[in-house]
Amino acid sequence: MWLLAFILPVIRLYLVGIKVLLYQLFNKSFALPVFPKQNGRVAIVTGGAKGMGYETARHLTSLGMHVVIAGNSEEEGVAAVKKIQEEQNEGKVEFQFIDLASLKSVRQFVHKFKDRGLPLHVLVNNAGVMLVPERKTEDGFELHFGLNYLGHFLLTNLLLDTLKRSGTADSCGRIVTLSSATHYGGVINLDDLQGRLCYCSHGAYSQSKLALVLFTYYLQQRLTSGGFPVMANAVDPGMVNTGLYQNLCSPAQLAKRPVAWLLFRTPAQGASTSIYAAASPEMEGAGGCYLYNGRRTQSSDASYDERLQAKLWKQSCALVGLPDGGRSAE
Repeated sequence: MWLLAFILPVIRLYLVGIKVLLYQLFNKSFALPVFPKQNGRVAIVTGGAKGMGYETARHLTSLGMHVVIAGNSEEEGVAAVKKIQEEQNEGKVEFQFIDLASLKSVRQFVHKFKDRGLPLHVLVNNAGVMLVPERKTEDGFELHFGLNYLGHFLLTNLLLDTLKRSGTADSCGRIVTLSSATHYGGVINLDDLQGRLCYCSHGAYSQSKLALVLFTYYLQQRLTSGGFPVMANAVDPGMVNTGLYQNLCSPAQLAKRPVAWLLFRTPAQGASTSIYAAASPEMEGAGGCYLYNGRRTQSSDASYDERLQAKLWKQSCALVGLPDGGRSAE
């Protein structure tokens, strides 16, 4: 049983990966249209110092937005800000420290941001880790679940009041959360969310990405029922040639190197759907969507399980110290 519990997530993840690569081989990457300027809108992009996050922050800045790059490396963040500033002078970009593997750091980030009295129109939950060896966050959570999911769960909930106040009926606030095709192979075990019974990095990563889709759908349901002008959507960037793949097993690393240029998307291509969700007029008023390659598509059957969504939400609130309603003072 232990061996099976370890091997199945690995098989599921690589089968999903092969399917995505075949799609990318025969289908062009989504090309972003030209968007109208969005001066005065404020956006936060987690993990915005490199990879897809950087491309997202760069593009939103070019539209005239005030972009806050949220990341756990001040050196990388400052360098990213400088590079974007040198390229363009349309919007404003800055860096603010956050460690999504620390609930204390997330709360400190929100407190500092709110103290400035800025509005917030766009939140892009982009940061993440993939296939890392078994590690725990500062709060004792399994790293994939804690950083990829719980950190963004808390961040989003603590910023919701600002997003609600900043959005209007004809210009909604937007929450864009990066998931992955690996969520199709993900399994949520509410009795062992930390993977303590049998740890498998492949299963842990897939679970965290499924959790993000479940979270997005349940959040949108709550926003809609409350009549709030905020839309939440999940994005699948495809398989993108970034540093996330450094933890692939050796055979997969060897197989990837010679074909990455042909089969994998570039970070700019991978970021295109996130940018579309964050800035496109076509997405105005549209929430609860799963977007891939610039189009709405079906996520996994498990992601539409409303009972699972509600149970995960309730358990997540307990883990991060929020009431079931998901609201709390910092």
